[in-house]
Amino acid sequence: MLSKACKYAVRAILYLAINSDESKKIGIKKIAEALETPQPFLAKLLQQLSTHHLVSSSKGPGGGFYLTEKDLEITLWDIVLNIDGAEKFNECFLGLSVCSDSHPCPAHHIVKPFRDTILCDFKHKNILQLKEEIENKGTFLSLKLLVE
Repeated sequence: MLSKACKYAVRAILYLAINSDESKKIGIKKIAEALETPQPFLAKLLQQLSTHHLVSSSKGPGGGFYLTEKDLEITLWDIVLNIDGAEKFNECFLGLSVCSDSHPCPAHHIVKPFRDTILCDFKHKNILQLKEEIENKGTFLSLKLLVE
């Protein structure tokens, strides 16, 4: 449902939520290594997110990416809209060009409740809430630390 770019963006923002703040900025190289993502691709994504005020950044020595208190209020939906757009949630599960409640594909009524639930969660869950869940439940963003 989400593009690889959007998945990388979400993981990068969650990484920043856990590891950065206004006094602790993180460079793209460190983020890419920690998340095992291609550095040039991730750099473009984070620059796009910064341009649209979903993450903060500063240039120069001691610069890098970070999240402010305001940045922690963004939702998963804000990230999805910025990277993938809303169309991903309107596409037919089977890839048909026309699929709706009035003209459903064979899987429409099976997939629609799940899609609606995910969409609702994406619109209402912010980065701070996800950060707290990661810290409290011990979920992870990369397999790198598990195999070292």
